[in-house]
Amino acid sequence: MTNTYPQALTIAGSDSDGSAGMQADLHTFFARGVYGASVITACVAGNSYGIHASVPLPTNFIDQEFQDLAADYHIRAAKTGMLADSELINDVVRNYQAADFGPLVVDPVIMTKHGNQLLEESAFETLRKQLLPLATVLTPNFYEVEKIAETTIHTDADMVAAAQKMQAMGAKNIIAKGSHAIADQTTVRDFVLLESGDSFWLSEPYHATDRVNGTGDSLSACITAELAKGTPMKQAITIAKAFVNTAIGNPIDVAHKFGPINHWAAQERTYD
Repeated sequence: MTNTYPQALTIAGSDSDGSAGMQADLHTFFARGVYGASVITACVAGNSYGIHASVPLPTNFIDQEFQDLAADYHIRAAKTGMLADSELINDVVRNYQAADFGPLVVDPVIMTKHGNQLLEESAFETLRKQLLPLATVLTPNFYEVEKIAETTIHTDADMVAAAQKMQAMGAKNIIAKGSHAIADQTTVRDFVLLESGDSFWLSEPYHATDRVNGTGDSLSACITAELAKGTPMKQAITIAKAFVNTAIGNPIDVAHKFGPINHWAAQERTYD
């Protein structure tokens, strides 16, 4: 009976306020009935007002985390979150390639949902050239789609072309998230391009709320959890979209400014 329970891995930083990063991933794994393990890459001190300090972990410690998990656990799917610099990205790539941790979901964490760049340009180039080709699933937000594909998106056709370009870079399945900055917005539409060549749009209601911390982390984590359970790719992506939208649409009263999404409301919903 050893290691028969589905297990997933998050490779990410630890956020002290619990709203994003590794904590949001583990919340999501739990909500989807998957055991969650973690490779912590950095520790972040912050709250709903902002991030106030961060400390990267040394690569030799990260190497040991990978080795210990590979020696004992049966990780069936893994995901990455924010990776701070080129050295860390290369280290994660090397360790993932050496392990047998199943499909990899890459949340690129290059740009914020407001369009501010998080990574230095050198680290972005490393991510695009080294990590992106390993992605079983790539989950960029609207601004990351534009950044990775080196394009400006105005129309549905632009989004389709950008997804095709990212797939040509090596990522197998793409969920290109739509803009959240449309006047009088009522829906959020994401474009999905599968490895098979099939494609479709996903649409969910737009919720005007500041309780959205951890949205991207939770989407990629939900896909990871479903893949760890053996859920087919298309179904895994559609469940993840609905899961996150439910979590956003049922806010919880935590913290003062930008609060977390509600994983517990999403856990209570049944997904076909």
